[in-house]
Amino acid sequence: MSPVFTTADLVDEHGDRLLVCDTQFREFGGHRRFSGPVRTVRCHEDNGLVRELLRTPGEGAVLVVDGGGSLHSALTGDVIAASAVENGWAGLIINGAVRDSAVLAGLPLGVKALGTNPRKSAKNSAGEVDVPVSFGGITFRPGDSAYADEDGVAVLPADSGTSK
Repeated sequence: MSPVFTTADLVDEHGDRLLVCDTQFREFGGHRRFSGPVRTVRCHEDNGLVRELLRTPGEGAVLVVDGGGSLHSALTGDVIAASAVENGWAGLIINGAVRDSAVLAGLPLGVKALGTNPRKSAKNSAGEVDVPVSFGGITFRPGDSAYADEDGVAVLPADSGTSK
């Protein structure tokens, strides 16, 4: 069952407290609407940390991956996304590319990314986990609440006083 919200209604309800990402993502996962507490990874053309984190219990979290907007190689594919499903992650928001898009479409997971590339990324685990990441005119911080649907991505900061 999809979460009961729309990002448009959240904007109406929360006004300027709700941060709206300007990045125009494409939909890749089987769930078009997803939400949860934010976890983050900052990496560049290396998905080792993404793979490691998605092998841990997600507890309904949304992993926001700042890949610097690179489309040179994929930061997730079918195997890593299947691991996210198995471990209870709600979704992925990737400022970068994915691969295995046909398989991703059939997984019960939200996946938003900039595009696709069949090329694998490095696996050196270079980068940072659970640090603030910024793209699309907003900053995603661990513990914020992320909401994604057909209209876009929005974040309610943990310090805003309310969350849905």
